[in-house]
Amino acid sequence: FLNLHSWRYDMNQEISRINEVLPDLSSYEKAREIRDWIRRVLRRIEHYKAEHRNLLKEAMELLELACWKTKLHQDEEETHSNLDRRKNAKKIKLDLESARHGHRVTCG
Repeated sequence: FLNLHSWRYDMNQEISRINEVLPDLSSYEKAREIRDWIRRVLRRIEHYKAEHRNLLKEAMELLELACWKTKLHQDEEETHSNLDRRKNAKKIKLDLESARHGHRVTCG
C-alpha cells in the first residue's frame, strides 16, 4: 500500500518535471527532451511493474502458507475429533456390554 503512494508520487513528479523543462528549450531541444522523458517514464513504469509483480508473488506465497497452515490445523482437529469419537464409541460399547452383563446376572 505504501509503495503505491510512493510510485504515484514519483510518477507525478516526473510528469510535472517535463512541464517545467519544456518552456525554456528550443523546438529541436524540446523534441529530444520529450523523447528522453518518454523513455524515462517507460523505464520507471517497467520498474514499478516488476516491483509490483514481486510484491504480488510474495503476497501469494504468504497466502498459500496461511492456507496450508489452516488446512493442517483443520486436519489435526478432525483427527482429534475422530479419536474422541472412537474413544466415546468404545466407552459406550463397554458400558452397554457391562449393562447387559449386569442384567444377565440379575435376571436369572
